[in-house]
Amino acid sequence: MAWPHVEEAAGAVPLRRQLTWWVLILPVAMGLALARHAVYWLDYTHVMAGALWTGADLLLGFVVGPVLRRLGPRERSAFIRQLVPRTLLYMPVVALTTGTAGWFLANWLGLWTAGRPERNWVLAALVITTILAVQGLGIMLPNNLRILREMQRPTPDADRIWRYNRVNMVLAAVQGVLQVAIIAVMAHLVVG
Repeated sequence: MAWPHVEEAAGAVPLRRQLTWWVLILPVAMGLALARHAVYWLDYTHVMAGALWTGADLLLGFVVGPVLRRLGPRERSAFIRQLVPRTLLYMPVVALTTGTAGWFLANWLGLWTAGRPERNWVLAALVITTILAVQGLGIMLPNNLRILREMQRPTPDADRIWRYNRVNMVLAAVQGVLQVAIIAVMAHLVVG
């Protein structure tokens, strides 16, 4: 299937202008919190990055995915063309910031100490976060790069793009379920 002419390549916005650069504030804030050993700011960074990651996963998995399946090829292609570049930086940054800040928080607060009742809950959070990161960074991000490369070809293959994106949408739904699970774990850790 030939790529529907959604946007002429000459009029396309450069990738560097489509990336969500503002999201880099989170790892910078995390780095400052780590350097100053500021538990409050590290916790704030962890929660903010986690909320942005969880919200995006839930939105993509349970709202965007079903909508995309109902769109025609031209509309679906136009949406994917706009979405993919914006998630290339956003998703890895919020995922890595959330996990890294959470790891340091658990260590700083002594939640890994043997005999602590929270230890198993922190381990559950680590397992879920690892699964989310492997799926996101190991499958979804490479698929997004493949989609971007395919869209840059003179005659992109819309079927190939849709296959890559379909895998990502299924994984986004899986990630949404795992995000709900990790929220339950985090709620238990806070109230516990």
